[in-house]
Amino acid sequence: MGRRASISSTKRNRKKSKGKAQETWGASSSEKRQAATSEKRRTPDAPPPSEAAYEIPERAWLVASIVILMVATALRVNALDLKPMHHDEGVNGFFLTNLLQQGAYRYDPNNYHGPTLYYLSIPAVALFGLTTFAVRFVTALFGVGVVWLVLALRRRVGSVGALTAAALVAVSPGCVYYSRYFIHEIPFVFFTLGLVVAALRFYETGATHYLLLASASAAMLFATKETAFISVGTLALAGCVAWLWVKWRGDGRGKRRDGGGGFAESGLSKFGASAQAQAVVAGAVVLFVAIWVIFYSSFFTNWQGVVDSFKAFAVWKQTGMSEFHGKPLGTYVNWLWQEEAPILILAAVGSCVALFERRKNRFAIFAGAWGFGLLAAYTLISYKTPWLMLSFVVPLAIAGGYAVQALGRLGPFGAKGLAPALAVAAVALAVCTYQTRVLNFREYDNDAYIYVYSHTRRDAHRMLSEIERLAEATGRGKDTGMTVASPEYWPLPWYLREYKGVGYVGSIAASYDPATTPIVVGRESADAKENQVDKLRVALGAGYRQVGVYDLRPGVRLALFARSDLVR
Repeated sequence: MGRRASISSTKRNRKKSKGKAQETWGASSSEKRQAATSEKRRTPDAPPPSEAAYEIPERAWLVASIVILMVATALRVNALDLKPMHHDEGVNGFFLTNLLQQGAYRYDPNNYHGPTLYYLSIPAVALFGLTTFAVRFVTALFGVGVVWLVLALRRRVGSVGALTAAALVAVSPGCVYYSRYFIHEIPFVFFTLGLVVAALRFYETGATHYLLLASASAAMLFATKETAFISVGTLALAGCVAWLWVKWRGDGRGKRRDGGGGFAESGLSKFGASAQAQAVVAGAVVLFVAIWVIFYSSFFTNWQGVVDSFKAFAVWKQTGMSEFHGKPLGTYVNWLWQEEAPILILAAVGSCVALFERRKNRFAIFAGAWGFGLLAAYTLISYKTPWLMLSFVVPLAIAGGYAVQALGRLGPFGAKGLAPALAVAAVALAVCTYQTRVLNFREYDNDAYIYVYSHTRRDAHRMLSEIERLAEATGRGKDTGMTVASPEYWPLPWYLREYKGVGYVGSIAASYDPATTPIVVGRESADAKENQVDKLRVALGAGYRQVGVYDLRPGVRLALFARSDLVR
C-alpha cells in the first residue's frame, strides 16, 4: 500500500535540489530525504515530490478513481431512453439520420452547431443501430471522459483534490443530465478540458505528442460549437490572471506549488529556436487546420461548409445578444445555487484559498479564474440556457476539489486535517447525488427543475405508443399514412423516422381521406388562433374520431385523431 503522511502540517521544510527550493508538507524525515532524492532522479512526467505524491497510497488512488468512473458510467448509461428526446435532440437526430441515409451532411451556420457530433455518433449507431440509446450513448461516453480528464489533473490539485473534483463532476446534476442528452454540450466540455490537460502536459514535458493533442482538441472544440471562441478566450485570460497574480502576490519565501514546478525546460523551450521547434509548431497548426477542414467540409464533400464555418461567429454573436432565450444578469448564479450549490460554494472557497494562501498554486488560481470567468462571460450575454452552464460547472468543480485539498492541508485540525476535509466532500457529494437521482430518474420532464428546460413530457411516449398501435391496426405498419397538422411537432420526426408516409404540413387541409391518411395530429391550445381541434373535426368529418390529447412540452398539447374503425 505504501506510506501515507498527514497533509495538515503547516511546518515548512526546505530541501534544495539543483539550487531550487522544494517543500513537502507533513512528511516524515525519511520521506523528506526520499523526496529530495527522487527530485534528482525523476523524469519530467513523474509526479513531483509534493503533497500529491504522499497524500494517499497509489492503490487507494487507483481504486477510488475506478469507483468514481464506474459511478459516472452508471449514472450516465442506465436507462438512457427513459426520458423522451428534447426538441434539440430530435433535430440533431434528424441531421444524423440524413447523414446515414444520404451519406452527406451540409453545415449551415444559421442552424444549430458544428458537425462533429454527427460523425462521432456513427460508430455507436453501427454498434447499436439508429436508436435513442445509441445516440445518447455517444454523449454519455464523453461525459465519462470528462471525469477521466479531471482525474488527470492530480498533479495540479493534489490526489484528494482531483478525486473530489472528479466525483463532483461524476454526480453533478447538470453534468449527468446533459450527458444523457444528444446535444453538443458535453463533447464541447470534453474537448475544452482536453485542450487544458494536453497543454499542461506539453508545458511540463515538452513532448511533441502532447502539443499535437492540444491542437487536435482545440480543432475539435471549434468544430463542435461556435462558442469555442468564448472558452478559448477565457482560458487565455485565466492563464494571464494566474501568472500575473503569482508574480504580483508571490512572497518569494517558497516555490509556488503549481504541481509541475522544478523543470529546467518546459514546452517548446527545450527545443530553443531550432528548426525542430518550428517543425513542431508547424505540425500543430497543420493538424488544427486539417481537422477544421475535414469536419466542416463534411470529409471534402461540401467545401462551402468551410467558408460558412467563419460566418457562424457573426451569426452566433447576433443570436447571443438578442432577446431569444434572454434572461436577467443574475440568472446563472441563481440557477447554480438551486442545482449546483455544493460545487458553487466549494469553488468560491477553493478560489479564495488559491489566491491568498502563502505558497501559490498557479493552476488552482487558473481553475478558479476559468470557471468564474466563464460564468461572468455568459452572464453578460443575453442568451441564457441551462446547458451552457456545463462550460463553467466543470472548472468550478476543479476549484471545488482544490478547496477540499486545501482544507485538509491548511485547516485548524492538526494531524487529523484530512478527516474534516473528506467529511465536507462527503456532504457535498451526498447532496449532488440526491439531486441527480431525483432529476435524472424521477423528475426528468418536470420543468420546475432548472435543467429541464422546455423538455418533452413523458406523455409524448404514451402518444407514440398509441400511434404505433394504430399503425399496426391499419395493416400497413410503417407504411401508414400520417399528417401532422400542428406547426409544433419536434421531436416527433425522430420517433417516426421509420414511417414512410408521414407529412409535417403545419396546417389544416380542406379535407382528409381516411383510406390514405388514417392518422392525423393537430394542436390543442387555449389560444383560439393556435387551437386546431375544432377546425380539424370539421375537416375530418365522421370518418375520424379523437383518440386523445397529449402534452408534448410546456405550452404545447397535441390532439391525436384516427380513422373511426381503428379507435378502441
